[in-house]
Amino acid sequence: MATIIIEDIAIEVIRKRIKHIYLSVRPPGGCVRMTVPARMNQETIIAFARSKLDWIRKQQAKLRARPVQPAFTYVNGESHFFFGKPYVLNVIETGGRPRVALSAAGVMNLYVRPDSTRDEREKVLTAWYRRQLKTAIPAYIEKWEKELGVSVKEWNVRKMKTKWGSCNIQARRLWFNLELVKKNRRCLEYVVVHEMLHLLERYHNARFYAYLTRYLPDWKAIRRELNGLG
Repeated sequence: MATIIIEDIAIEVIRKRIKHIYLSVRPPGGCVRMTVPARMNQETIIAFARSKLDWIRKQQAKLRARPVQPAFTYVNGESHFFFGKPYVLNVIETGGRPRVALSAAGVMNLYVRPDSTRDEREKVLTAWYRRQLKTAIPAYIEKWEKELGVSVKEWNVRKMKTKWGSCNIQARRLWFNLELVKKNRRCLEYVVVHEMLHLLERYHNARFYAYLTRYLPDWKAIRRELNGLG
């Protein structure tokens, strides 16, 4: 990987065996990355990057405009999201099994050991989030395997810093960002469909977006919601 500087913008350049240039501005800080064909000359790379400076700056501005996620301390009164709905955290000390239980009144009851630390409380909630997301995903995969005529061999959930999901085409393996459990369920479905479409089309090209529009006509609005831009 190399880095080029165009005016005031640093751009990471990665060479791969591909046919087209792919440009992304990545959260949270607006890091810019270009993936380019392995043998593309430097002049062409620089010219392309320079032609996209306005777009890059606009994307970075959108990222800077996003509200900063609070640093949770896992105490009473904090707001935590679950599939798009905010819940008020209520910490309950218990000698029993640590767990999470939601109430119809919009309260997230977090049962923890007496004198539990912040990290221990986070661990309980994160484990619960992971279980809930892994329970929700299979129905979407099953639905879209039938719709798209593709087969997913394996999938899993993990924390991801810059992506909502990823697809290993050869292995037919999908990964999903744990943070999706905090988003509306339509956002989760959008990411599932997006990654599964890569089993039909590897690249983010016109064919890929034609598929996306065909199967999810309102995908642009959902993507804006997912990224907190609308």
